[in-house]
Amino acid sequence: MTRTLSATSESWPIAGGFTISRGTKTTAEVVVATVTEGGNKGRGECVPYARYDETVEGVIADIEKFAGAVADGLTRADLQTAMPAGAARNALDCALLDLEAKMSGKSAADILGISPPAEAVTAYTISLGTPDKMASDARAAAHRPLIKVKLGGAGDVDRIRAVRANALGARLIVDANEAWTDELFAPNMEACKAAGVELVEQPLPAGNDAMLASLAHAVPVCADESVHISDGLADLADRYDAINIKLDKAGGITEALKMAKLAGDLGLTVMVGSMLATSLAVAPAYLLSGYAAFLDIDGPLLLAKDREPGLSFDGSTVKMPEPALWG
Repeated sequence: MTRTLSATSESWPIAGGFTISRGTKTTAEVVVATVTEGGNKGRGECVPYARYDETVEGVIADIEKFAGAVADGLTRADLQTAMPAGAARNALDCALLDLEAKMSGKSAADILGISPPAEAVTAYTISLGTPDKMASDARAAAHRPLIKVKLGGAGDVDRIRAVRANALGARLIVDANEAWTDELFAPNMEACKAAGVELVEQPLPAGNDAMLASLAHAVPVCADESVHISDGLADLADRYDAINIKLDKAGGITEALKMAKLAGDLGLTVMVGSMLATSLAVAPAYLLSGYAAFLDIDGPLLLAKDREPGLSFDGSTVKMPEPALWG
């Protein structure tokens, strides 16, 4: 039977908006790749990201270029060299794996040779805002075991203190999204240490992070924008204590799994994250939770509405997805 490939865009409203150092979003703009063979469909969802010069239209075009290759039997192994890492490859990689699972009757985890936990705890994200707004948001989320705090540079000391004061029982991690300067690094890190923050994600711009190799880390530092694929990962081990693996950066779960294994060999702590998207994008990332000290896949919780069926969330606890969703 011939395989066919299609790619479509979707827009999912965010509950209340979502703000980081680079701006505010009110919708999650995603692209879904679908590979069909006979009565089986495999799907993969990605999030085109302007930070990496990606657009919805460009990602759809990049996926559609592979319609002929997919019809000719393109495999996930072939895809790793045929297409560069990024959102488009992620959607196609995950769609091919989903189709393989549905056609074989095996789970995606079995195909990959991994054993994800039956359930795992994800971080819950508090958007960047004024200290007062973030204090209010922290009170509302104080029952959650792990909170991720978006920071923005100047004023972060007050933001960190406000969140900690209003979520005394929660574990905290923070994400600066490249917003700190050399001058802000030390005071912001000290504020994080005083608040019991367990991880600081991407404090400095990706092109200006070499100094992390010579600075004391009062709190472990995690690479996000500075790391995409396994190539070059070893070069970051003297700058960072951890890495954030996202399928949209890695170009799919195939490369992401490779990264998770290599990070362990290098002694780097792993965070598995995702962009703001629906459960279809998050489900593949969930499979890697067995490698992760920190799991950050709360995107569906931040939407006004998720897919049906979606991932099952009990508070911040994520459970295995139904095969009808993915994998």
